[in-house]
Amino acid sequence: MTSRKKLIAGNWKMNKTSADAVTLVKDLLLEVGKTTDVDIVVCPPFTALESVGKLLNGTLVKLGAQNMHPEKNGAFTGEISAEMLRALYAGYVILGHSERRSYFAESDAFINQKVIAALKNQLRPILCVGETLAERESGATLKVVQTQLEAGLEGVGKDLAPSLVIAYEPVWAIGTGKVATTAQAQEVHAFIRSLLVKLFGEPVAQKLRILYGGSMKPANAPELLAQADIDGGLIGGASLESRSFVELIRAAAAAK
Repeated sequence: MTSRKKLIAGNWKMNKTSADAVTLVKDLLLEVGKTTDVDIVVCPPFTALESVGKLLNGTLVKLGAQNMHPEKNGAFTGEISAEMLRALYAGYVILGHSERRSYFAESDAFINQKVIAALKNQLRPILCVGETLAERESGATLKVVQTQLEAGLEGVGKDLAPSLVIAYEPVWAIGTGKVATTAQAQEVHAFIRSLLVKLFGEPVAQKLRILYGGSMKPANAPELLAQADIDGGLIGGASLESRSFVELIRAAAAAK
């Protein structure tokens, strides 16, 4: 059993102007800027990446993006490449989020192309997997998660695998206030870990962090983060306000 440092990542989605983002990040740096026992990532919208990146440069808080295109450049209006993100000192990128899958019809194969491109450009992908309410109620949760995970990681070798982060996001619990029970969340996280063992071997799988991404809040975070295979959170709404985000970071620091 490898000890894994907890990771708390804030996904701001389509929120915050560049000025708003700067204000929030300044607050975060004052509160948790010197935190070393938890890895912290903030993922602002593209328009705020540069201003936030300048603030975070030289700090312990890392910059992430919410999406990217797999191609290096070209006629892809409105898209951003891994190279562009690296130029802004982004270190992480969220890929395969359920909102991208459902609203923008992103397929497992397309998400896989992004994962490969990110890894080749020294970006750490936060690969999201998870089931809808209908899929959970039909008993298909593990099958859906397995399909998304294996397809999303197709062609990823053991050499690049240590840079991966996986996020389990039960789609029915995103932004709804619903949350998987601790037992439900741990069951899926343990299942994901077992799949990672098959893909990359035990030593690598035990090092990879699996985040929970379904309405984690300060009230439920301690219990979730105490589970053996829950290594942090991919935080939506609670990351948009410094107080709740800081509380989550402190909960992760306290988790054993």
